[in-house]
This record gives sequence, structure tokens and C-alpha cells, in this order.
Amino acid sequence: MDYVQRDLWTSEGAHEQGQSSPEAPYDPLSYDRYVVFFSGGKDSLACVLHLLEIGVPAGNIVLHHHLVDGAEGSKLMDWPVTEAYCKAVADHLGMSFETSWRAGGFEKEMQRQNSPTGAVMIPDGKGGHVAHCGPGPVGTRLEFPQVSADLSTRWCSAYLKIDIGSTCLRHDQRYRSGKTLVVTGERAQESAARAKYRTCETHRADLRHGRQHQRHIDHWRPIHAWLEEQVWDIIRRHGIRAHPGYHLGWGRLSCRQCIFGSKNQWATIRLVAPDAFDSISTYEKRFGVTIQRKHSVDQLADMGTPYECEQKWIDAANSREMTMEVYVGENWELPK
Repeated sequence: MDYVQRDLWTSEGAHEQGQSSPEAPYDPLSYDRYVVFFSGGKDSLACVLHLLEIGVPAGNIVLHHHLVDGAEGSKLMDWPVTEAYCKAVADHLGMSFETSWRAGGFEKEMQRQNSPTGAVMIPDGKGGHVAHCGPGPVGTRLEFPQVSADLSTRWCSAYLKIDIGSTCLRHDQRYRSGKTLVVTGERAQESAARAKYRTCETHRADLRHGRQHQRHIDHWRPIHAWLEEQVWDIIRRHGIRAHPGYHLGWGRLSCRQCIFGSKNQWATIRLVAPDAFDSISTYEKRFGVTIQRKHSVDQLADMGTPYECEQKWIDAANSREMTMEVYVGENWELPK
């Protein structure tokens, strides 16, 4: 593959892609540290592997994972194995791994009733976490995020991922010196909205001209122009096993109980994770508002057909530990 993405770090390259040029011509190899907001999905994994292929030292890369359900025991939304899978990838590649989350996670945020949003828990540099930006303003939700491009309506992405990442960058003193490159895996092929994203830009947490301290932080989407086939190709070349969720038939790896789930996906969730499915169904009845406005998850599952799932992948996805080797080399298999 001819990796043309580095050309996008010039104003000319950005112009050719129909995007606003960055503040200045950047060199992707000129940074002191690289923070990949790493979901465990194929696109963020492809970003990590691409950094290695263009010459970024593994020791300079941090895989940062947001715990959607928090760290207090909720199991409402995410794949149980995801954190362990992300840690296994980091260990195999010789990279640092860290986590962050909103106190109480998705479930607490969803149940807010005249109560504040939780604090953001970020790494403290000593192996633990410290609270920042909380408690937030008082408010009420009492409904799931709704299927929408509007992040105030589809609040899970904003409150449990995007804002969490920005809070980490703003309050962690490591980012007050040197240059930091934030890397994320959005691709134009995924949606019309993502097609409009800039490939490279100054990050929202940047403060390079601050009076008291400076944060030089840029944001790169190195695979923005890639097709899905290119994503799987780089993962195959490096022999990394895909997240077990893909092997169960999921085409995109976000939460297991993702609000964008199809009827077949909800039918499969009811099959492989009945307790989680029942929890979602119970909340919908309690709120009187369904995730997808026209149908409840029960109705969607009734209309759908479960994927054909091998028990080994069900067990792997439902485990809190990564029970399989993450590196498989030449035994790599393309998921369903």
C-alpha cells in the first residue's frame, strides 16, 4: 500500500482533499508523544499499526481507552472483553495503556434525575486515577441516547468519549510540555458526516499560546481516506486477532448494545447476552422512551434473525479476560 497520508500534513495536501488546511505544515514524525484514543475496533487498531509503519517508536505511543460503563461495576452497554483486549494489544506491541471514564459510566449518566453529571476520572500518573470536572451541572435524562447525528441527543459519544478525552488532555500535566499528537480512526467511508471531518487539525484541547502554561496538541485521522479493505489488510499484515465481537458478526465495534444496532443485531444480543438485553428492555419500559423511536428492542429482536455464532466467540466476548492470544501471525482470519 502506498501511504499517501503524510502528504496531508501540508497545506497543499489538505487543500487537495477538499479540507481546511491546518494551522501550519506538520510532520507526523515530529511529536514527543502519540495518544491513540483506542476503542479496540478495527479502525483505531489500523491507526496504531499505521503509526508503527511510518516509523513512530512503540514506546512513544499511548493507547488510551474510555470505559463506557465506568469502573464501578455496571455491565449495561459495552463488551465485557474490550478493556482486556485493548490491554493485550498494547502489551503485544510494547505500548503504554491507560483508561479514563465518567464516574458511574453510561448507566449513572442515563439515570440522572435532578442530579449532576459525574466527574471525569483520568490517570494520575501513579497507576491510579483522579477526579476532574465534577460534579457537573444538575439535570435530568431518564432516557437512552437517541439515534441522531446531533451529539446533544446522541449524548453517549459526547459525554462518555469525546469530552472524557479532552478532559484528560487538559488536566494531565504530561501534556504541558513537548508536542502531542492525538490520533483517531474516523473514516470518510463510514458516513456522510464523517466524510466532512478534517484529516488533520489543531485539537480542541490545544493551548499552545496559553499565558500560564502551554499545550501543543494536534489531531490526526490518518486513515480518513481508507476503505474498509485497507483497514483489514494492515491488521492482517501484523497478524493481530480482531476483537471477538467482529467474529460474532458485528460490522462495527462500539458498544455491544449500541443504540445503532440493527434488528438482527438486537436478536443476536438477546441470544448471546440475555441479561444485558433484559436490562435494556427494562429501562425502555421504565422510561417510556425507546432507543429507536419506532420500535422497542424487544420488537426489533422479534423482527430480526440472530447471527450464526460459534460458542468459542460468545465465551471470548463475554469474558472479562482476554482468553485468546491477540497475536496469531499467519493464522489470521478475516472475521465474518
